[in-house]
Amino acid sequence: MAKQDFIPVILGTDINAYGMARSFHMEYGVTSRCIGKGRLFMTNFSDITTIKVVENLDEPDVFADALIAFANELKQEAEKLILIASSDSYAELVIRNQDKLAAHYELPFVAEKWIDELLYKDRFYALCEQYGLDFPATYIVTKENKDGVELPFGFPVALKPADSIAYLEASFEGKKKAYIIKEQAELERTLQAIYASSYAGKMIVQDFIPGDDSHMRVLNAYSDQTGKVRLMCLGRPLLEDCTPSLVGNYVAIVNEYNEDIYKQYQQFLEAIGYTGLANFDMKYDARDGKYKIFEINLRQGRSSFFTTGSGYNLAKFIVDNLVYGKHEAVVYAKTEHLWLGVPKEVALSYTEDKEAVTYMKQLIKEKKYCMTLQYDADKAIKRWWHVRKYYKSYEDRFKQFYEQKGNL
Repeated sequence: MAKQDFIPVILGTDINAYGMARSFHMEYGVTSRCIGKGRLFMTNFSDITTIKVVENLDEPDVFADALIAFANELKQEAEKLILIASSDSYAELVIRNQDKLAAHYELPFVAEKWIDELLYKDRFYALCEQYGLDFPATYIVTKENKDGVELPFGFPVALKPADSIAYLEASFEGKKKAYIIKEQAELERTLQAIYASSYAGKMIVQDFIPGDDSHMRVLNAYSDQTGKVRLMCLGRPLLEDCTPSLVGNYVAIVNEYNEDIYKQYQQFLEAIGYTGLANFDMKYDARDGKYKIFEINLRQGRSSFFTTGSGYNLAKFIVDNLVYGKHEAVVYAKTEHLWLGVPKEVALSYTEDKEAVTYMKQLIKEKKYCMTLQYDADKAIKRWWHVRKYYKSYEDRFKQFYEQKGNL
């Protein structure tokens, strides 16, 4: 039996993993091999994925050996294996083990020398300052100086961990992925709770940029192995997840074209020689007319299927480069499309920008929209039941947790 040109190997079994598996299947008809710590419904019972479970996969002394063993199982089936990460922790493990994995996998990831500068937000903001990327006014809190913090800017403020991977492991009452803090006493209480947990890293306090979710922007990029950017796709989020553990994740995005943003971030990525997938989150500040960066993810984002769904298949850019050795001119995505991570009714009901609601209705009427998990080529009954239940759960989540941001 002839070998396939490639097999995608995806770390994780969540919605991000499914989005990439769907991208590969849409373009090439291939089945992706997911490997993770457990089976999540997004990829379980699927016709376009298989799942291998390694319960302690995310442990550093297990990770590389497990992936090499998996590669040895697959090497008779394909000429190349492409490794994709669906979370920050998996991306970090790949990047820190590239010397071991490079002989077995094609790796669309940044070089290890950049990981600490990009992963830790306090160091990333220093890099932004060096390369002229705007970011919000920022104050760094440590476990040692957490008491009696005096901010150089007023409330409300945004609070988030500098080390999101270490923070993910911490457990305490009231934990959120990120916080909007309205007063000093609330800031002090929150910091006390965080530092009473296992988290000992820095916390980032930032001037809260006014405006609802529609002021956010998300940028997906792919850079080839020579450090040249090949794809940039900008989205305008209209609504964010309100689930406490998922705050900051987008659930409605429309594509947007902004050549200034494309050029600025292309210059940044090429200046540092970035390779692989990247995902930027930023927000428009109407007070000074600037787009201010929050973070970079060293992988495709959880909502990155909006790029594929709008006609710019992420998998194709990766495969063209890593499998077929193509080096095409950079593509600046320009299209009209809506991606949804919640039911249409939820997005239309809770999006605060009414002009955006009108635009969403137009795109829905024109059938220019998609949802990551709803794929006509993958409609196994058991999986479809779980997908419907998942999306429907957002009706209750928004009733319970939603908080307007436009008046902050």
